[in-house]
Amino acid sequence: MGKAMSREEIHNKRWLIWTMVAVITFANCVDSSSLNVALPIIADQLGVSMAQVELVVTINLLTVIGFILSFGRLGDIKGKDKIFPIGIAIFFAGSVISFFAHSYVMLLGGRLVAGVGSAITMALNQGIIAEVFLNGERGKAMGMNGSLVALGMMLGPSIGGFIVDLCGWNAIFLIHVPICIIDFICCLLFLPNLNCDSNLKIDARGSFGFAIVIIMIYLAVKMLQKGPEYYLTCLLLLILAALIGFFFYKSERKTQDPMLDFSLFAIKIFTVSLFCSFLSFFAISSNNFIVPFYLQKVVGYSASTAGQLMMIYSIIMAVVAPFSGALADKVGAEILGVIGLSTGAVGLLIMSFLGADSSVWHYIVGTVLMSFGFSTFQSPNTTLIMGTVPPNKTGAAGSMNGLTRNLGNIFGISLSTALLYNLMSLKLGYSTTTFVEGQNDAFMFGMHGVYLLALGLVLIGLVLSIVRLKNKAK
Repeated sequence: MGKAMSREEIHNKRWLIWTMVAVITFANCVDSSSLNVALPIIADQLGVSMAQVELVVTINLLTVIGFILSFGRLGDIKGKDKIFPIGIAIFFAGSVISFFAHSYVMLLGGRLVAGVGSAITMALNQGIIAEVFLNGERGKAMGMNGSLVALGMMLGPSIGGFIVDLCGWNAIFLIHVPICIIDFICCLLFLPNLNCDSNLKIDARGSFGFAIVIIMIYLAVKMLQKGPEYYLTCLLLLILAALIGFFFYKSERKTQDPMLDFSLFAIKIFTVSLFCSFLSFFAISSNNFIVPFYLQKVVGYSASTAGQLMMIYSIIMAVVAPFSGALADKVGAEILGVIGLSTGAVGLLIMSFLGADSSVWHYIVGTVLMSFGFSTFQSPNTTLIMGTVPPNKTGAAGSMNGLTRNLGNIFGISLSTALLYNLMSLKLGYSTTTFVEGQNDAFMFGMHGVYLLALGLVLIGLVLSIVRLKNKAK
């Protein structure tokens, strides 16, 4: 699908190419962030529990996780320029299905289809940027991409909350439809031919094995959410996942063209940076899932007001992300990683002291520090991930980075809600997997535990980032 261009032509049109790639990233972020603010209302109107409505988000993430590495490899084989527009079209189709959903099951189906499209675009967007931009501008381009992510996250809650109040939750899926149509046409017209290697092969067995492992772990976490009587089932599922994962690892090491390129993990900076990315997105998704319920159910704000308050995070990110990416090219990404995670940890600590009667400024200060910290960290960290791999493996590295981000998101939501439900059940004296009206104290008890868990994981990432910085100094 891509047009034949010389290296000079690609360089001259690099920002146009960036725009075409980044716009669908923007649509994905609007999609997820607008959906978060609608979850309490979706649960009420479809008559499902808090645990069930969580699946509306996680089924999309599970689909992304299951396919993202395969699509990254497919882009390396067939050409990222040929596969990327297909992802836009599939994401569009899933959004339309979600808009017309009149039941919980149909909504899940739409989110699953949209997840396939998201998997394609997430697997290839960073690889395209890394291939088009030279080292001197790569950090800036990644930072600008982060800024557009922030813009999508910023507009999503506000516009989504307004639309939910005005038109109902189904209408939020129309927000990004025009963006998908325009971006699809532009990609067909202007995206250049990019590197590919037809000698590579899709590792179907590896893709299936990896998906089974992730689903097993996710189901184990879902068992954990249900309370002590399901702990044994959780343990058995984790043991089974570990056994399948071991055979998956042995198989991938022997495969000539593995789906998951374990050789990249020999690059220490790449591995550490991926793990730190996982920890940061775990913390971010924990906050993003729990905050709408706190603002709407505990404090009593409307969906539109809650959306406006949730915009604060993305406003800060929109300002900080491009500067942190550009600054990484000048002062080094490692020092910004330490600064970012330190500030994010302080923000999480402040959020852990929120109460039902806390001032709105308490929420704002904690959110601002979290946003400043994680947006300072993410763009430089992505630059490290993409800049440490060989040029012919940028597709694999980009898809692995996207996989890590989504693993952080899905386990941030699922493990945090497992902790939330168990702590709420402990406080109430009986088992629950949903918000209990009139029992704000139980929800706040669980919410504080979630923020402390996120804080502990971010502190682990901070220690690793400090070690990474010291190794650079040596």
